[in-house]
Parts: sequence; structure tokens; C-alpha cells
Amino acid sequence: MSHFSQIRTKIRDLTALQTALSDLGTDWKTGPSPVRGYQGNTETAAVVVEQSNGYDIGFKLNPQTQEYELVADLQYWQQPLSVDGFLNQVSQRYALHTVMAATSQQGFQVAEQQTTADGAIRLVVQRWSA
Repeated sequence: MSHFSQIRTKIRDLTALQTALSDLGTDWKTGPSPVRGYQGNTETAAVVVEQSNGYDIGFKLNPQTQEYELVADLQYWQQPLSVDGFLNQVSQRYALHTVMAATSQQGFQVAEQQTTADGAIRLVVQRWSA
């Protein structure tokens, strides 16, 4: 019996996900790679975060939703943050990178970026027109 849990996200862009994980100082490897779980069970994921206890965290594409789901044996979660805390930080950094990519494609540049006391990120973008 598999002990893997799959947690839905709104993450669709693999590159932005990888950049978000790197921003957070998370060591990850690109897949497809196995996510190690209970009793040698594995799931294949596009991004894998190896944990020192031998139980990994992965992000696996759900073909129906085209979103990357977090897949892990949550009983062996070994991160400094809770699962929710980890996903919140990844989602925040992911959102930042997707917004920056979208605005850049439309000709905007980041004029100011601040992290507020409550951890929110404030962006000011600008575009010069001729």
C-alpha cells in the first residue's frame, strides 16, 4: 500500500517552479526522477527534493489539470517548514516569477521590489513608450 499523498497546486510552469525552489535555497533535481517513499515505493516526478531520511518530495504533473502536484509521504516530512508553510513559500516565489515573466513579455521592467514586514512582495513595474 502506497503512503504517498498528492497535494494540488496551481503551479503550471516548470521553469518558474524550479526557480522558486532555488530562491528558497532548496536543493532539487530535475526529472523525470523517482520520489522515494515508504517500503521502497516510488512515484515519478518532474522535480525531486531529496531528504536525508530517504523519503523524497516531488512535483508531478497531473495530466488532467496540467498542474504540478506535490507528492510525498507526509509521515516522513523533514523540512524546516510544515507542508503548508513550504507550499505557501514556493507558491509566493512561483507567483513572483510568473508575474515578472509576463510583465517582461509585455515590455515592462521591474522598477522596485520590496518584501514587506509580513512577508508580502510588492512589485512596481514600468514601461516606457515612445
